[in-house]
Amino acid sequence: MKWIKVTALWCCVIVCLTGKSQNLKDSCYAIPLTGLHLSAQLAMGDLQQRYGNTMSAGIPVMFKTRKNWIFGLEGSYFFGKKVKENTVSNLETPEGTITANDGAPGRLRINERGLNFYATFGKILPFWNPNKNCGPLVMVGVGYMQHKVNIYDVGKNIPQLRGDLKKGYDRLSGGLAFTQFVGYLFLSENRLANFYAGFECNEGLTKGLRGYQYDTMASDKAQRLDMQVGFRAGWILPLYRRTKEFYIN
Repeated sequence: MKWIKVTALWCCVIVCLTGKSQNLKDSCYAIPLTGLHLSAQLAMGDLQQRYGNTMSAGIPVMFKTRKNWIFGLEGSYFFGKKVKENTVSNLETPEGTITANDGAPGRLRINERGLNFYATFGKILPFWNPNKNCGPLVMVGVGYMQHKVNIYDVGKNIPQLRGDLKKGYDRLSGGLAFTQFVGYLFLSENRLANFYAGFECNEGLTKGLRGYQYDTMASDKAQRLDMQVGFRAGWILPLYRRTKEFYIN
């Protein structure tokens, strides 16, 4: 998939730019951080009325201060296979199929796609570890959530779902969102075994972004509380400052 290639390239670039690490064990350093994270999420609130559970992949960009405060930005792409709401019911025959151009039943793939973007801040609590840069991590953030019913016409032969007509069935929704994370962050001295893991919760105050839904013949502007609760694990790339090298002739 395209996003996998992009994130892999991102990791290669970061690794090439990363220099020798400082000694993390004795002091608390200011360190830029980036990496990748994966999440398994349960749909809750109004979101579970429309979709099933999801997986998520994303990239955080953060900065850890000398006092272990963390500030950052993150973006995630989430996806799921289960869509509980039949948004194309008005196109179906009594047999439950949709007729294509050739008169045969058309084939559709219907799933969930969405995005989360957040500005985050939090604190590392240096407990239970001799390394002052590691410990329990608490983060909160504010941003934007968006999701839709992704409809793919396999044969590309259903005229009712061509081009912009598809937007009348996709239930695109979005709005202000909040996130919370409680877990643990570990930064090793060898710069390789760096990770964080814990539990996250996302809440989106969303509403429909389309002016008209073809199947219901009405607009959808109802306010919803869409929630995702799950477990996140991430690989961290600390961008340590390069140490100086001295040469003696």
